[in-house]
Amino acid sequence: MSEKIKMTTPLVELDGDEMTRILWGWIKELLLEPFIELKTEYYDLGLRERERTRDEVTRAAAEAIKHHGVGVKCANITPNSERMTEYGLSALYKSSNATIRAALDGTVFRAPIICKGITPYIPNWQKPITIARHAFGDLYKGTEFSIANEMRGAKVELVVTRPDGQTSSAVVNDFNIKGSETGIAQGIFNTDSSIESFARACMNFAIDTRQDLWFGVKDTISVTYDRRFRDIFEEVYQQSYRQQFEDLGIEYFYSLIDDIVARVIRSNGGFIWACRNYDGDVMSDMVATAFGSLAMMTSVLVSPQGQYEFEAAHGTVQRHYYQYLKGERTSTNSTATIFAWSGALRKRGELDGLPELVSFANRLEAATLATIEQGVMTGDLYALSGLQQKRKVDTRDFLLEVVKNLASGS
Repeated sequence: MSEKIKMTTPLVELDGDEMTRILWGWIKELLLEPFIELKTEYYDLGLRERERTRDEVTRAAAEAIKHHGVGVKCANITPNSERMTEYGLSALYKSSNATIRAALDGTVFRAPIICKGITPYIPNWQKPITIARHAFGDLYKGTEFSIANEMRGAKVELVVTRPDGQTSSAVVNDFNIKGSETGIAQGIFNTDSSIESFARACMNFAIDTRQDLWFGVKDTISVTYDRRFRDIFEEVYQQSYRQQFEDLGIEYFYSLIDDIVARVIRSNGGFIWACRNYDGDVMSDMVATAFGSLAMMTSVLVSPQGQYEFEAAHGTVQRHYYQYLKGERTSTNSTATIFAWSGALRKRGELDGLPELVSFANRLEAATLATIEQGVMTGDLYALSGLQQKRKVDTRDFLLEVVKNLASGS
């Protein structure tokens, strides 16, 4: 075997939980360490370590990504009450993804992995559609009230208190107008600085990937809230990016969200779709499903300062993990996790001027796709593939087949 590829700056490595943690170790063992002198700064974001450190490990990992510039993350558990009992947790820890996103002020870009034999449910989608999700504020930082019981018939108002103590208010709804009604109410917010960071991250990513950027909100109805998103995007584009877009022959396109959805369905793909927080949450799953599988979806968090965190878009594959613990055969798709590593290695190579590392990342992706296109695949893809000659293999055997293609240069 030829000399291993050397790295100069460490990747920030964020380990995770359950079956994806098993995949993580096997990918390093079989696909990375035989070819690279892998240099990482390691953080264990598994739930037991998060409990031991009271989640300080997640905050430390985020700071490490800010320092080194590139991280790669394994899927990990965001606990609910059942997980709290299962792992004996002292607290319901927040999503580590949300913590890292907040620390980096990042935008999440998710794109499907395209390969022969896996036909999108929308046949005209021939190229990937990248969802850019503004992962801050709105519904996810909202405040909610149930207008029931002693609150029945209440008047809900939006009150703004200025720094000098003076207030302005507006009635959201008077639940007593029709006679002591019950219901629900919610307050949401966002900040100009976060919206601007989102716009800049989207436009920088469009330039990096040479793709058109589409954006849509409902500013005909939400004439202040949604309109602010539209106005900031337009200001950022006109002041900082228009010339670069025109020089590259790419387009920033705004329309109402209704029209954007219709255009997306009719399109051939090959663009970035910028979405507000809730829209991006929903549409990224819709796009992933329409292209075939969440296990074939990449995810990268990009900060306005040019820091990157790569991960798979799916969860920890709990059911397969419990089968694995019983010694049963599993057939877990590792493609998106492989692509998380390849994406991080490529970006590290680009930043450090290491063409050998960039080339290896490209070859790793090509070998993974070649394995699937040769008809060797895990169970989820076997059920989807239109290839005539195909066979289902277990989790580790798929990785071993990728090794063969990587070594042969397929």
